[in-house]
Amino acid sequence: MSDRITPAQFHDAAGTEDWQAPEDGPATATFRTGAFTTGVRLVEEIGELAEAANHHPDVDLRYATVVVRTTSHDIGGLSERDAALAARISEAARELDIPADRPSSG
Repeated sequence: MSDRITPAQFHDAAGTEDWQAPEDGPATATFRTGAFTTGVRLVEEIGELAEAANHHPDVDLRYATVVVRTTSHDIGGLSERDAALAARISEAARELDIPADRPSSG
């Protein structure tokens, strides 16, 4: 049984408002950390969440941003695991007062 979901289902999942989920790629979110050390704290939180979920996103740490991409390679697309991890990552960012670049609607 697969937990594969469509991009629309990903967007409908609670807590995924910070994320973009195109038809042909991973779900992606950009967090505006404003400082490298703040980004490091977020990356540490993401690492803990990923290990706990046994689901590991790609993380790009830059001076003022952290970009996170998640997909499920075993099924070749998005899964319920991606939506759950995305929601947890967004929650961790909020707890650290790190805003996300919200996708534009429409």
